[in-house]
Amino acid sequence: MKFSDLKLTTPYLKLSALFYDRVEPTPLQKPFLIAVSQEAAKLLGVDEKLDEDEALVSIVNGVKKLQNSETFSMCYAGHQFGYFVPRLGDGRAINLGKVNGQNLQLKGAGRTLYSRNGDGRAVLRSSIREFLMSEAMYGLGIPTSRALALIGSESKVARERWEKGAIVLRLSPTWVRFGTFEYFNAKGEHEKLQELADYVIDESFPELKAQEGIYLKMYAKIVKNTAETLAKWQAYGFNHGVMNTDNMSIDGRTIDYGPFSFLDDYDKEYVCNHTDQEGRYSFKNQPGIAHWNLGELAKALSPIVKYDAALQILDEVFGASYETLYSQIMYERMGLQTQQENDRELFSWMLGALQSAVIDYNDFFRKLSLFDGDKSAILECCVYRNQLDEWLDVYMLRLEKESLSAEMRHKKMLHVNPKYILKNHILQEAIQKAEVDDFSMVNDLLKVALAPFDEHKELEYLCKPVPMEAKNIKLSCSS
Repeated sequence: MKFSDLKLTTPYLKLSALFYDRVEPTPLQKPFLIAVSQEAAKLLGVDEKLDEDEALVSIVNGVKKLQNSETFSMCYAGHQFGYFVPRLGDGRAINLGKVNGQNLQLKGAGRTLYSRNGDGRAVLRSSIREFLMSEAMYGLGIPTSRALALIGSESKVARERWEKGAIVLRLSPTWVRFGTFEYFNAKGEHEKLQELADYVIDESFPELKAQEGIYLKMYAKIVKNTAETLAKWQAYGFNHGVMNTDNMSIDGRTIDYGPFSFLDDYDKEYVCNHTDQEGRYSFKNQPGIAHWNLGELAKALSPIVKYDAALQILDEVFGASYETLYSQIMYERMGLQTQQENDRELFSWMLGALQSAVIDYNDFFRKLSLFDGDKSAILECCVYRNQLDEWLDVYMLRLEKESLSAEMRHKKMLHVNPKYILKNHILQEAIQKAEVDDFSMVNDLLKVALAPFDEHKELEYLCKPVPMEAKNIKLSCSS
């Protein structure tokens, strides 16, 4: 099937009119295709090549509509850096409709009712980042929204400087946020709150239908999913940067890629968003912030669930779900198949050694995947070696308690420790080329994003070390 032959539905528009505003996209000038994800297209049942679909650019640019599409933006509230904002909404996202369980959305397609003082646009640099990172997170096995296509244009957009406008066509099984529930609770629209909960259950948790205590069970699912996504963020060193409640998906997946970053050198205190002066959304704080956000969601749901019961679920489910999955992933990343008495101390020591060594987090694990007793390949990447040198000696002794052969251990570890991580320095290099109309690096990065554990001999340049001046930089929310 061709993409342009898809037939959409718009179940969200069956909700009360307070939930959304109907709006038409505002097309960009002289649009052109930059990149497509054929892998994401599979989610829609599209098997013909996207880049050969003559209508694709017109659809992404909002000039042409897919069959039965009705365009709208969604209303929600949110806690931004801990402070409640009673009305936010899709300020530059316009929904097209749904097909095959995926909601299609244009990001950067123009002003909506919720744009406030914004222009409803997205610039090329941030659109490249969102397009690539959506697919990279999928490649790593981290729950995420997806990106189907990216177009550029000759339209000028004012930010700190004049930049070119772009649009990403992105997909998600749901675009409902924690803040959507907060909006109706704050307005005292409790009937709408229940209407929204029923919609969310239909869309994201249909297995709960007809069960007793259905809304509390929905909340438990949200808690578990969120905890497991956070476990994967922490295990792979991902810093989201803006964990406001309006950026938290109700099904737990990662959405809204702004000033994100993967760790370069391991630094638990790292803050990727330079707007975040207090470090609220630092790397180490992310699990705690997710817990706090879920607490705010429990408050928002309190008219339809028992608040104390929700808090009990939060305390019991979040920590256990997070720790179980995080430990499982870290055992796999370290090549350990069995659990031993002193493993927790070994693990804590490792993170402390990485912090003091000044060493690339994910590159360390990739090199550890081939460790056979020769420490040189790892230690030569450190600024300070002593602690990690000592830790490797103890790690080698720990491996002797495993029955797995070194060859099999290496093989298993290479499947969980990626060679290619989309670091900010390499993304910035691709953006700089794109700004002079060279999009080759965007498409190279897409290849490794979708298969980060594989060897790509022709693309080795994409895993080069981070230049010292580009390490652990902070980014702007401006996009």
